Amino acid sequence: MAADKPPGQPRVEAPPGAVRTTSWRPKFHYELIDCGLRGHELLGTDVARIRPADELVVREPGDGLRWHRCLRCDSWVPLPPPESPSAEHLADRSEIQLPLRGRPLRDRYVLRLIALDRLVHFLVLGGLAVLVFLFVAKRTAYSDTFYRVLDAVQGALGGPEGFRGGGLVREVMRAFTAQSSTLYLIGLALAGYAVLEGVEAVGLWLGKRWAEYLTLVATALLLIPEVYELTGRITVTKIITLVINLAVVAYLLFAKRLFGLRGGGRVEAEAHQRDTGWQALERSAPSVRPSEA
Repeated sequence: MAADKPPGQPRVEAPPGAVRTTSWRPKFHYELIDCGLRGHELLGTDVARIRPADELVVREPGDGLRWHRCLRCDSWVPLPPPESPSAEHLADRSEIQLPLRGRPLRDRYVLRLIALDRLVHFLVLGGLAVLVFLFVAKRTAYSDTFYRVLDAVQGALGGPEGFRGGGLVREVMRAFTAQSSTLYLIGLALAGYAVLEGVEAVGLWLGKRWAEYLTLVATALLLIPEVYELTGRITVTKIITLVINLAVVAYLLFAKRLFGLRGGGRVEAEAHQRDTGWQALERSAPSVRPSEA
């Protein structure tokens, strides 16, 4: 939203959190969240002098303080000049790496949330794969003990003695009687799937474009068995899993413009530059010094 300006002056964008929302839906200002977690991104805290060309990000109005503009959330922070500066003046703009802000910053939070979901999958599937391999190696030693314990538990709970149970009992008994080659294939499949989820998690956390494509394809393929599962027994867990994966696919396709949708990678790169480059700082820069406001 743009702030009101006097006639003849350009309109500037309001900084994050400056305009109170009137909607019932909360608006997340990711710039403020990031600054709250990481601290402000300030320039000129270690330079000897401030030049007129630096007033976009740091100003020295002559009251003994310097006003530093956060490159992320646009807050102005007053600090005293450094006693032992390490540089004469600010570096050129080409040498300064600007932090994420705007939609690219929001996308980083969403991608890292998906990455955490994939990390959970990696840990669970990896743990299951290890258990399967350990089970194959030790099941002969554990089989007699397992059958005795299972028979005692069923009898204590009023169930049938012997091994005529069903459900989970039947599935566990199948595992003890299955061929080792079958169990090794199951373990390898679980391990391979865990590696895939781990690669997705790392790539998404780092914001890599290839990881977005990999996650989209892998998640879309999983939708087929998930929808098929709903044709049988419907559970809350199945519905929640399906909704999450549908949301991931929709977000990656439309918000991240994969496979050329909505302009593709070119438009995505332009939007990234528009929201995080020096032009974004200039659009939201105040026309008066902080001491004059």
